[in-house]
Amino acid sequence: MWRFSRSSGPGGQHVNTSDSQVELRFDLAKTEALPEVWKQRALAKLAGRLVDGVVTVRSSEHRSQWRNRETAAVRLASLLAEATAPPPKPRRATRIPRGINERRLREKKQRSDTKRGRSGQGWG
Repeated sequence: MWRFSRSSGPGGQHVNTSDSQVELRFDLAKTEALPEVWKQRALAKLAGRLVDGVVTVRSSEHRSQWRNRETAAVRLASLLAEATAPPPKPRRATRIPRGINERRLREKKQRSDTKRGRSGQGWG
């Protein structure tokens, strides 16, 4: 559902007469456009943004209502794409190779010796 209203921001004399701000509302809870799995995933991820199962996107950065419509539609599409994306695969724990660990400890020891040598102890 689209809703238009007067936008704050740039526009000059034209701004007081045109409804250039766009509000796009999408009823996520009742939609049949998305598969049920995607819908449940999106409802869970966007729970903080939803009001009665409806997600709202607002755009007012352009002077033209048409450009604000495009911006709002792109924003809603990216929001839904991000919310319906499957969760990432869990990371498999792997062991650090022994050589890497030994090299790290050897470099730490060299750095420690370098710093200890700067103290000036034992020069007397």
